Amino acid sequence: GLELSVNDHAADFTLPTEPGPAISLSCLVHNSSRAEELLWYRGDGRVGLKDGNRVNISNICISPVNESDNGVTFTCKLARDKSVQVSVTLDVQFPPQLSGEETLHVEEEKDVTLTCNSKSNPQAQSTWHKDNHSLTLQQSRHELYQTSEVFQLSIRKVQKSDNGTYTCVVQSSLGKGTRDFHLIVEDKKPVFPKEAVIAAAVVVIITILFGIVARKDTFFKVW
Repeated sequence: GLELSVNDHAADFTLPTEPGPAISLSCLVHNSSRAEELLWYRGDGRVGLKDGNRVNISNICISPVNESDNGVTFTCKLARDKSVQVSVTLDVQFPPQLSGEETLHVEEEKDVTLTCNSKSNPQAQSTWHKDNHSLTLQQSRHELYQTSEVFQLSIRKVQKSDNGTYTCVVQSSLGKGTRDFHLIVEDKKPVFPKEAVIAAAVVVIITILFGIVARKDTFFKVW
């Protein structure tokens, strides 16, 4: 019976590619003796086709391919029977994209979180280094969090010994990226006890009141 093919595939398929070069997709009608109109979709959105590029054979070009095209599905459908279709899903492969540095100032005994945001395909794994050595994780003080795009290191109650440069290394089979965090632990700021502040305020108020009363006393004595 009537069927379609995309780039010689008669069934849905995944197309590995990389950012940059253009990709051409060619949809062809098979086993039909009449002119068949074809439709192209990107996800749920219909792709505009010029006249002369929609009957029995239809070509589209994705240019340039970029990271955001990863996982996007293009589908060729028969206009008069949309159940006749072939889909191709782009598998855009690229290494982790991560670089740069930043400096963080943190008060002693406060918590801090270092965050790397990096996309990659295939998914990357992260490791953390301190001053160019593998970071020794302390269960009570260090916590790691990771998703497909976010890599975090949290340090609880930072100490002076936590001073240094932390490096987030994100690596996949296609390459790696790094980002440096210069952590500067500052002296803990003195905190005034609330009771002492209240007591001082009370003393000031009483002193002012006594001053007012004393002035009134003097005023009456003069008269």
